[in-house]
Amino acid sequence: MIDLYILGASGSIGRQTIDIVKRYPNKFRVVAMSLGHDLALASNLVEVVKPSLICLRNKTDFIKTNAKVCYGDEGLLEIASYKASSNEAVLVNALVGSSGLKPTIRAIECGKNIALANKETLVMAGDIINSLVKKYKVKLHPIDSEHNAIWQCIKGEKKAQIKRLIITASGGSFRDKTREELENVTKADALKHPNWSMGAKITIDSATMMNKGFEVIEAHHLFNMPYDKISTILHKESIVHSLVEYNDLSIKALLGTPDMRLPILYALSYPNHLKIKDLNSLILEGKTLSFAKLDEKRYPLLKAAYDSGIKGGLYPTVLNASNEAAVKLFLEDKIKFLDIEKIVFEYLSKDYSNIPYNIDNIINLDKEIQKEILEKYGDRL
Repeated sequence: MIDLYILGASGSIGRQTIDIVKRYPNKFRVVAMSLGHDLALASNLVEVVKPSLICLRNKTDFIKTNAKVCYGDEGLLEIASYKASSNEAVLVNALVGSSGLKPTIRAIECGKNIALANKETLVMAGDIINSLVKKYKVKLHPIDSEHNAIWQCIKGEKKAQIKRLIITASGGSFRDKTREELENVTKADALKHPNWSMGAKITIDSATMMNKGFEVIEAHHLFNMPYDKISTILHKESIVHSLVEYNDLSIKALLGTPDMRLPILYALSYPNHLKIKDLNSLILEGKTLSFAKLDEKRYPLLKAAYDSGIKGGLYPTVLNASNEAAVKLFLEDKIKFLDIEKIVFEYLSKDYSNIPYNIDNIINLDKEIQKEILEKYGDRL
C-alpha cells in the first residue's frame, strides 16, 4: 500500500490521480489532499477518498468532513509534512504555478517521494531540487507525459550513448494560425486544445509553446542532459509522447493514447506496468503520424525558454514569473494573447546576474515580478 498526498486534487491531474486510486484500492490510498475553490467538487472528492487531512484555499471555506482541515499556503506545507503511517509516502504535486515549489521542498525534507506534474518546481529550482533529492535519498518521478515517455525510453540504457532527447509538441490551440491571425484571438479560442483535456493555465501555455519551453528546462534537470541535446518537434496527433535518439542513430519512441492516467499510473507504480481496466488500447490501424519542425519565429517563447535555461541562475524564475502573471491577466481578459510574450520578453531583458541563486531569492523574485506585472498591466483593457 502506498500513501498518497495530493496537492491540487481538484485539478485535471489531481482528479485523474484519484481515478487511478479508485481503480487500484489495494495499492494506493489518499491520506491528504489540497482542494480548490469549487467546494461542491471538493466535497465530492473528499467523500470518494476519505482522507485524514485536507487543505482548503481560505479559512472561510467549509465542507462537511471528518478530516482535519488546514488552509492556504501553510496548509500545503502541512500536507507536505504530514505522515500517516509507515507505508511508502508519495507527494503528488499537481499544483499549477510557483505555489508548488515550497511544498515540494518540504516533502523531500520529510522523506516523501515525489510524483511531479508541477513544472514550475524544476523550472525555477531544478538544481536545488536535485541536490535535495540526493541529500534525502528520495525518488522523483515525472508525471508529464513527455518526460514520463523519455524516462521509459532510457530505462536500462547508458546515458553516454544518448545522442539527444526529442520532446513532442501538439502545437496547441493555434497551431494552424499564422502570427498575424493571433492578433485578435480570444480566451475561448485559446482554451480549445485539439487533443488534451488540461487546466486553463497549461492550455494557454500550450498555445504559446511556453509549456514546451518549460518541458525543455525540466528535461535538462530530470535527465541531466545539456540543452544542445534536447530537441522539440511538432507532432499534431499526440500519439508519440517523446523520443530518444542514440549514438547509433536508432530512435526509441513511446506511443500511447493522449490520456494522462497512463503516465500517472506509471509514475506511481514504477517500475511496474500495471494492467489498467476500462481504457481502450491505442489502435494503430488507419493512423497517420506527422512530424514537423517547430518554428522559433512562430513560437518565440520556446527560444526564450532555451535561452533562460542556458543562462541559468534566476533567469528561469523570471521566465516563469512573468509568464504566470501574464497568463493570469489574459485569462481575466485584461491583455491580448500576444501581450503574454511581450511581457515575458520585457522582464527577461533585465539583468538578474548579480542576484545569488538560492531558494529565498527565487521565491522573493517570483513574488516581486508577479505583483509588479499584475499591478502594471491589470487595468490596461
